[in-house]
Amino acid sequence: MPKVSAAPVLTSANQLLNMPPADYMNQLQLDFFKGLLQDLKREANEHILLIRQEMALPSDEADELDRATAEDETRQRMRIAEREYLLMKKIDKAMTRIENHDYGYCEVSGMEIGLERLLARPTTEYSAIEKERLEELERCFTKSRY
Repeated sequence: MPKVSAAPVLTSANQLLNMPPADYMNQLQLDFFKGLLQDLKREANEHILLIRQEMALPSDEADELDRATAEDETRQRMRIAEREYLLMKKIDKAMTRIENHDYGYCEVSGMEIGLERLLARPTTEYSAIEKERLEELERCFTKSRY
């Protein structure tokens, strides 16, 4: 029986970064980021489930200070869970961009985002230059409101 060779798979960021610039967002790179995003989503989902389990445990604190501390910890867990939900939405958007072959390109300028930036922040929608410009606009708008 002939051996069937598996399609090549990128297993590390170094392999990804060592690819020629002309290969930007080829199928191997898209598959690499898809796997990375799937792992991030799984981790976020597991973290949310852990937070839910922790919050479901009844608090039988008799002391007022202990109850207040427990309530504060619950609020912190809820904020963390909310951030994880928001991350999962961003991951889903990034996965859609992968399917549409738009992933890796700035949503405003259409320029390449860059592999290093995508490795650091796989859900990013903007190039570093565009993100900097948007943050500057936000700072100007925030300053003018107060």
